[in-house]
Amino acid sequence: MFTGIVAAVGRIAKTDPAPGGLRLHIDTAGLDMADVALGDSIAVSGVCLTVVAFDRSHFEAEVSQATLSVVAGFAAGAPVNLEKALRLADRLGGHLVTGHVDGTGTVSRFDAVGDNRRLVVEAPRAIARYIARKGSVAVDGVSLTVNAVDGDRFEVNLIPHTLGATTLQNLQPGSKVNLEVDMLARYVERLNETAAGKENGS
Repeated sequence: MFTGIVAAVGRIAKTDPAPGGLRLHIDTAGLDMADVALGDSIAVSGVCLTVVAFDRSHFEAEVSQATLSVVAGFAAGAPVNLEKALRLADRLGGHLVTGHVDGTGTVSRFDAVGDNRRLVVEAPRAIARYIARKGSVAVDGVSLTVNAVDGDRFEVNLIPHTLGATTLQNLQPGSKVNLEVDMLARYVERLNETAAGKENGS
């Protein structure tokens, strides 16, 4: 489990083919690796990955084809948002993020508004239904508050701190981003389905 508060921006040093997917070699930049152990989880641009090797400045993780089929991809040399798994004693500064990406969206607009940026993302319809105004969404692993929704598109505001501390500063129209909707929306849907089933005598 994660919070969507990025701890460091790392870089994919290289990728190697692996049985059933890819093995990523990630330079961790400023991420503190002192308390990391084999088997720990680290979110890489919103994707929960398991550490299979590491040292003080890098770690390796394997990505399955199933995961690769729903994420924006991992290109060698690309910057990535990094966050270690949440501990029970940590502050929850963002919202609860599982690291299980629901799919990818496409940046429609990325406009300057003073020092801020207005980011508009078009989400797949199957995902867009879970995104609500004033709700939470994770974009490339960054916890953001939705300011507006228009059909399959949603809008968020990026302040200078968020831009400077994450990879979102590099976005442009047409960029693909990993999306994870608020898990509460999925639980509400399931509860409604169960309630409807009982009303129908199921």
